[in-house]
Amino acid sequence: MLLAEDWDGIAELAKEQQAEGAHVLDVCVAYVGRDEVRDMSECLKKIVPAVSLPIMIDTTQLDVLEAALKLIGGRPIINSINLEDGEGKFDKIAVLAREYGAALVALTIDEEGMAKDAAGKLRIARRMRDLAVDRHGLIEADLVFDPLTFTIAQGEEDSRKLGLETLEGIRLIDTQLPEARTILGLSNISFGLKPYPRQILNSVYLAEAREHGLDAAILNAKKIIPTHKLGEDDLKITRDLIYDRRAEGYDPLFAFIDRFAGAKKIESGPPEEALPLEEQIKKRIVDGNKVGFDVLLDRALEVYPPLRIINEILLDGMKTVGELFGAGKMQLPFVLQSAEAMKTAVRHLEPHMSKTAGPSKGCMVLATVKGDVHDIGKNLVDIILSNNGYKVVNLGIKQPIEAILAAAAEHKPDTIGMSGLLVKSTVIMKENLERMRELGHLMPVICGGAALTRGYVEHNLQNAYSGRDEDLAAGEAATDASPQRQAESRPRSRVFYAKDAFEGLALMDELCGHVPPDKISLTAPKRIKAYRQTTQEEWEAHMRKSMETYVKSGVQPAARVPTPPFWGARIAGPEEVQLGEIFRYMNKKALYVGQWQYRRGKMNEAEYEELLEKTVEPKFRMWCERAVADKMLQPRVVYGYFPCQSDHNDLLIYPAPGEPDDRTPRVRITFPRQLDKGRLCIADFFRSVRSGERDVIALTCVTMGEVATQHCQEMFAANRYDDYLHFYGLGVEGAEGLAELWHKRVRRELDIAQDDSTDIKGLFGQHYQGSRYSFGYPACPRLEDQVHLCKLLRTENIGVTLTEEGFQLVPEQSTSAIIVHHPDAKYFNI
Repeated sequence: MLLAEDWDGIAELAKEQQAEGAHVLDVCVAYVGRDEVRDMSECLKKIVPAVSLPIMIDTTQLDVLEAALKLIGGRPIINSINLEDGEGKFDKIAVLAREYGAALVALTIDEEGMAKDAAGKLRIARRMRDLAVDRHGLIEADLVFDPLTFTIAQGEEDSRKLGLETLEGIRLIDTQLPEARTILGLSNISFGLKPYPRQILNSVYLAEAREHGLDAAILNAKKIIPTHKLGEDDLKITRDLIYDRRAEGYDPLFAFIDRFAGAKKIESGPPEEALPLEEQIKKRIVDGNKVGFDVLLDRALEVYPPLRIINEILLDGMKTVGELFGAGKMQLPFVLQSAEAMKTAVRHLEPHMSKTAGPSKGCMVLATVKGDVHDIGKNLVDIILSNNGYKVVNLGIKQPIEAILAAAAEHKPDTIGMSGLLVKSTVIMKENLERMRELGHLMPVICGGAALTRGYVEHNLQNAYSGRDEDLAAGEAATDASPQRQAESRPRSRVFYAKDAFEGLALMDELCGHVPPDKISLTAPKRIKAYRQTTQEEWEAHMRKSMETYVKSGVQPAARVPTPPFWGARIAGPEEVQLGEIFRYMNKKALYVGQWQYRRGKMNEAEYEELLEKTVEPKFRMWCERAVADKMLQPRVVYGYFPCQSDHNDLLIYPAPGEPDDRTPRVRITFPRQLDKGRLCIADFFRSVRSGERDVIALTCVTMGEVATQHCQEMFAANRYDDYLHFYGLGVEGAEGLAELWHKRVRRELDIAQDDSTDIKGLFGQHYQGSRYSFGYPACPRLEDQVHLCKLLRTENIGVTLTEEGFQLVPEQSTSAIIVHHPDAKYFNI
């Protein structure tokens, strides 16, 4: 695999070892003539996110070791350190171990060579312990001693008792260096034997070593046979060999070889090969396992035409994936691994299909609507549909209705899919549907996005598309009809809500005729009166009234106005914006559940906690390390302090003192006011023009850089769906983490950080003085007001601009805010 640079195969091997019960993965890539630094880096980039096990770096080269340490989150293990070349190299490795918090596998080797007797093993172990602890500040518990074992299978007199000496060495180290641990490279004991006898000897020797105090072993977990599966005679002969119990006329080595020469291998689990070929292929899809998939598919091609393999075997596997996801038994990242396996399979089968081999199950033209830059939800729909037999024409982001209709005219789709994250996007969808109705371009439309609700789609958007009376009549007439009648009466001018990609898939199955009439549910006409909710027009009227109404709230002026360290805008230097610090301020719950979608589903609390601990946390650490090592995120900050005053619902922001016309407001922003409750408005938290005093407001804009968007696009284009989901989420939540970090920086500079929570989670709950408000959220909902912030901060200097329509920040992994210092300022709704 290494020579073929099959990094995915190596990762699958690692997953296989984990499934077989391994506790640590030993990674060694040393090969003559190859670049070991590169090979180790490529391996770890695949292995670290694939498994939840600790990683042991197996190398003798310092540059390889340091490169590897930078890629591993959590506590790595260095394999290994010894005194063969004296103390010089030992010292260099110990320094790296201290710097990266690594444990050390210490081999009992000194300048005289490998210790073969138990006393020598203990002597060298004590010497290395003293150097590591007394010279380098490590602790004894950081050390894992390997007392070394040697083959006992060659029949030489000098080698007969080597296994026994190693067992005694384990016992001595265990008792005399009690805080340290012991480990063995197990397979050395059986070198020279055939594979199955090696498996027997390794398994029994492991059991004996554990009895002598062994803590860990480097082995292939799949090749270990529990001793209870071996017969008493098998165990006796093997132990006689280990303990060198020779007697006249009896040599346990020869007896061992004779006994197991023709023995059959004992399987440690049911092999995949025992399954029917079709089930093997489906299992690969469900497991997301691409290794050796081509071999299985080639075997299937000898029996089935390629389209049948896709439609009856592969898609059946994806159906199982969808069912597991719907039942809460599979999280989205694992779904995407299955989609990657599906894409690999289809790509392998494509050369065997003629260009007219057969149609897809159906077609969707898919787009994020005009003015919206958010890509992830739309792309997840693309991934799920395209890997379940549908053709998807993905137009991208910021697509006007003209482009959507042009694509529909060209591709003749069964449906149009519209996606959008923002509240404004829901308005654009409504306008798009109205335009489609005016032009007579009627076909089923599926809408999805964070700001949508089922009620809004099935009432407000449906009314825009087909008219309320017409739709109610159709729904009421069809509700009591037979399933066949419902299917036949389904109007083309219908709009459907999909809460996620799999509901979109279910809708497509119904709309494209892949569901029997008596099973149709999602697309059956409904009595949509039950979904009535506030219209866009009503909401806009409410906002106008909230901005025009002034009723004084109970907010009193702050006791003092903080003095900022400077006036105007400044760009933070690169030394001030460190990724490691940003990651500490990230909201992991928002990342894990919201972005990465590791949701509890049907798991109990203990199972979910285990998933987070063993799968999600290691992935987080790996992506953080990778983002730093490969410069995948380039955080930048521009922020500033400006004089300001309030005027009823308006906030007046002035130029920095000393600038021309610093008495004339440069910006006036009108904020909405609560029409009930506390009658709050953001402007209330600042000194008024009538007071004659100036207040101070802080503005911030942060970004993770355009490079983050580029990496996301490359991953999606390369069908690296799992990487795409995880890195996209890291970038988006990284921007939020940077905003949180910089808010704390502002509080310190304004000398109002005394009440800050000492716990990161407390900061997420606003346990500090003041508040940070971002445009587009309830207290300041108008995204167009970001224009003022961007001009005052000159955000283009850090690579952040606004879209012409929608006023969204580009790159997407960016966020801006106004920061209020008033003690009473907290989040509130209008």
